[in-house]
This record gives sequence, C-alpha cells and structure tokens, in this order.
Amino acid sequence: MAQDDPAPVAVIGAGPAGLMAAETLAAAGRPVVVFERMPTPARKLLIAGIGGLNLTHAGPLEAFLAHYGPARPALEAAIRAFPPEALRAWAASLGVETFVGSSGRVFPAALKATPLLRAWLRRLAGQGVILHPRTTWQGWDATGSLRLLGPQGAFTFRSAATVLALGGASWPRLGSDGTWPALLAGVPVAPWQPANCGFRVGWSPVFRHRFEGTPLKRIALSFAGRTVRGEAMVTAGGLEGGVVYALSASLRDAIAAAGPVVAHLDLRPDFDAATLSARLSGPRGGASLSSFLRKRAGLAPVAIGLVQEALHAGAPPDLVALVKALPLRLEAPASLARAISSAGGLMFPALDARFMLRARPGVFAAGEMLDWEAPTGGYLLQACLATGRTAAEGALAWLGRISPPGTESVIGSC
Repeated sequence: MAQDDPAPVAVIGAGPAGLMAAETLAAAGRPVVVFERMPTPARKLLIAGIGGLNLTHAGPLEAFLAHYGPARPALEAAIRAFPPEALRAWAASLGVETFVGSSGRVFPAALKATPLLRAWLRRLAGQGVILHPRTTWQGWDATGSLRLLGPQGAFTFRSAATVLALGGASWPRLGSDGTWPALLAGVPVAPWQPANCGFRVGWSPVFRHRFEGTPLKRIALSFAGRTVRGEAMVTAGGLEGGVVYALSASLRDAIAAAGPVVAHLDLRPDFDAATLSARLSGPRGGASLSSFLRKRAGLAPVAIGLVQEALHAGAPPDLVALVKALPLRLEAPASLARAISSAGGLMFPALDARFMLRARPGVFAAGEMLDWEAPTGGYLLQACLATGRTAAEGALAWLGRISPPGTESVIGSC
C-alpha cells in the first residue's frame, strides 16, 4: 500500500462513473481534480435524459445481475455494494425523487437528466471538487505525472492516485471516442463492438421511402430461443429499438460468426396462432391484402408493409405464419457511432478486485471503459456508477484512508 499522499486524486473523465468516483473520494476528505476533454460534463447522461433517464431497474437483484452475462463475476461485488436501492437513495439525497415504471425500470420523477446533473455538480463543487473541461489526457511522463492538453496548452499534473473513467466507443461526438487504449500499451483491451445497437436490413426502396422513421408497436422479436416483447423503429438502413437492443449481443455475435441471420417478428403477439387463423380464415372477396390484414388482423400500415416485403421476397403466402413469425434478415450491426453502448474495453484480468491496473499501481479504471456490456433497462448506468464508486474506494484503500480488505481477490477471465 502506498504511503498517504496529500496530492489530489485525479479523475479522468466527467461522465457518470468519473463523477461518482470524484464524489466518493471527496466525501472521504480527499482533494479531487477532474479532467474532461469536452466543454461540459456528462454529455451522454444528458442525451439519455431525452428518453426519460432510465436510472436503474427495480427487479430482484439476482435477476438484475444476470443481465451482465459473462462479466457478472467481475461486476457483482461493486453492484452488490451499490445496488439499485442505493442508487435511488443517492438520487433522493440530491433532491431527485424516482418512480418505478410498469416494466420495472426506474426513472426520475421529472423524466429529465438536467435536474439531477445540476444538483450533482453543486454537491461536487461544495465538496471542493475542481473540474477542468476541454482538457485531454495524453498519458504519463517519465516521472509518472499525468500529461494533459488544456486550453492553454500542454502541462503535467502529479496525482496521489488516478481514476480513469474514459468511456467506451459509442456516440463519439459526446466525448468517448474509444482511442484511449493507445495510451495503455501492454494492457489487454478487448476490441470495441457495438452493443444495444440497430441492425441493417435490405428494405426495398418503396418500403424505405414510405416507412422510414415509423414505430412498430406491440411486437415481439425472436432469435436463438429468446423472445422479447416491446417496440422497434424502422430506419432508412434497418431496424432499431428496444426489442432489437435486447437481442443485439446474440445477433451481433451470430453475424460475426456466420454472416447475416434471420430473426422472426411477431406482429400480433397478443393473438395466438389459432385466434389469428380464425380471423384470417374467411374469404377476402374483393378486398386488397392491405385492407384485409388491417380489418381482420388489426395490423398497422407498417406491419402490413413488412408482410408485403416478405411476400415480394418470396416467402410462402401463409398469412398466419407471416404475421406470427415474419422472417427478418439482419445483415450487420449498425456502426459504433450509432450504438447506445459498446462492448469491449479494458479486460478484467488486467485489474485487481477494486479495478486497479496491475501494471500501474495507484491507477484505477471504471465505467464503460471496462470490458462488459448489458442491455438497456437501467443496467448500463447502474454499473457505471457502481464501478466508479468501487474504483474510488480502491484508491482510498491504496492511499491508506480506509482499511484495506483482509485479502485481495483476483478477478479471473470474464
């Protein structure tokens, strides 16, 4: 363990993980300086607020943890130490009340990120946290000081410890462009991949022109034995939205392994096949296919358009089968720049149990820069905040401010 050092602790990155690390450090009496390459902090959090800001999920913790898949062993201790109920209590301490939606997702009562972020930044300022925007981390110099580039030019900064919260590679215009692995030579980093992303579909020009930007509501998408109900959105290049994001990891990996895949879309999941068959069994008469499907099956125009797309592509003319399991050929995931989050990043075997880099004692990592992924639904922000808190506590322990754990567990490959 390092001797106690009065120098500030540096936090690189002012997203949720970095700000939580800064708060945890400052609350323990440590001077903290945060460096952020963008002009303002937490830009991705603010964008998430446009959709209501899904903070976490109120389901049972065991089910919650299962959403982290192979990364669960590496993240579990951090999330158990700062579980969803603790996140809600933390938000309440900032004056932000939360509620649980019908799906179990947790949102701020105002359905906005701005009030929470403003209150959070006020708290950090009151704790003495100093924020330097427009300042980019460029690695270390020969003495171990941080190399930084700010508005006034290049400079160095000596820190007692450092928490890296550099983000992933999705939505680079918001600040996290995924280029930081070049600054960690020799540290194992898994390649970036889009997560919670849409997929390319070869729509016909007619369908694309008519239905681009149209939502698909009350549907279900199935792939590899999993079925997810919800909504999606037709885009010029394909399909995105909740049901697609929930299956995006398995879809992405299957495409990487063997090329385009076929998922199946249930356009009326509230009808079983027998009920739908009874509705569609009568004669069509002079009605067009569009009118028939609208009146008998209650399909929206975009759903009818999908059935027509499948028929034009050569699908058998079994309307019940097409409505209940419309084949959808997904060609490739959308780009990282359009993905909600990213998979890949700093691999867990490079870290100890409190996310300290084994190759660089006193340097900790947190948030999306770690090699994990999770679906939307509150799991992303929960893990970012929890790992930020754990990394900061690791820095405090390393500096001797709190008692270290009796034994240091080793996180294996995830």
